[in-house]
Amino acid sequence: MEESGVGMALEWAAAEGWNPGLHDASCFYAADPYGFFLAELNGEPVGCISAVAYDEAFGFLGLYIVRPPYRGRGFGLKLWDTAMAHLGTRNVGLDGVVAQQDNYRKSGFRLAYRNMRYQGTGGGAEPAGVVDLSTVEFDEICRYDATVFPAPRARLLRRWIDQPRAVALGVLSGRNLAGYAVARPSRTGFRIGPLFADAAHVAGALFEGLSSRLRGEPIFLDTTEANPRSGELAQRYGMKPVFETARMYTGGVPNVRNERCFGLTSLEIG
Repeated sequence: MEESGVGMALEWAAAEGWNPGLHDASCFYAADPYGFFLAELNGEPVGCISAVAYDEAFGFLGLYIVRPPYRGRGFGLKLWDTAMAHLGTRNVGLDGVVAQQDNYRKSGFRLAYRNMRYQGTGGGAEPAGVVDLSTVEFDEICRYDATVFPAPRARLLRRWIDQPRAVALGVLSGRNLAGYAVARPSRTGFRIGPLFADAAHVAGALFEGLSSRLRGEPIFLDTTEANPRSGELAQRYGMKPVFETARMYTGGVPNVRNERCFGLTSLEIG
């Protein structure tokens, strides 16, 4: 797909209730321009899938949708095979609905942990100690991100933190980041992610900073069982669970600092 096709796929995702970000298409496409695939029947788009190859070792699969009138006719399998061929021998991750775990297992994926989306409402006062992420060197943002995410993703991050209407904050320890977070505008409200931090109190300060700038807005946070404190944070701020997904990998859980992950970047691309 071209970037315009990714935009169409995200409209389908919105119809499925996934609440994608308003500017996800340009961010996602920057991560891997060759990683988005469309199925057509007589020129009619019928399904899509993303298979972002971040580097030679890690990829992420998402946006797996067949439009309702065309389900059960084999288009999904063709998309799946195309995506997996693109990712080759990489360790591949995905966030799938719990009901599809058995199907993913048949393709070599193994359950790593569960993720839970929480919903709340923005408000409160901004705490001391948070800074606008625009004041932090981009190389430092990438360095910190690489301690939590399994592969370099500078092309995505540059777009991600500069999205229109996005709020991006950091907490510094000396000249280095102790955590950073982004809230991006979505079809409904704002989705927070990533929310990466050295400790729970740093994550809390970042969350409060974002929330204070989104007063009255619906806010969403995708927490992970890989760091139980992420769910505790959401509950502490009165957020309520919305739905659960299953994080699965083909090659095992990557060796990253999961204890720093208080909010996933995106269920669509990792």
